[in-house]
Amino acid sequence: MTVEDFRLTPQRRAVLDVVTAAHDHPTAADVLTRVRAVMPEVGAATVYRTLSLLVDLGQVAELRLGHGSPTRYDREVHQHGHLICEQCGRVEDVHVPLRPDLIEDTARPYGFRVSTYDLRVLGRCAGCAS
Repeated sequence: MTVEDFRLTPQRRAVLDVVTAAHDHPTAADVLTRVRAVMPEVGAATVYRTLSLLVDLGQVAELRLGHGSPTRYDREVHQHGHLICEQCGRVEDVHVPLRPDLIEDTARPYGFRVSTYDLRVLGRCAGCAS
């Protein structure tokens, strides 16, 4: 399916609106709670399917933090990094000027072809560090 073929139902619009308004990289459960605040009849399956579809269409980015953390969703789909608090799980976008050619040059000696890259900086946020 392409973006042009995407039928934007009221439920899908609500999911998209929640993710694009979020600054906190919500989980699917967070998105469901927020969508239900404005559209109580929306089912969990609709939210999960819509998130998957929006990721496939490149309208929303999926952020997998690993280590048993739930998948989060990001309104910013362009290449950028994240600051991740190891204590509370807070995630912040960070824009670091990484040059793709340097990343490719680093991978080339290993015979590795880069399709995408992800910068994650782990530590503690100001609230947890104090």
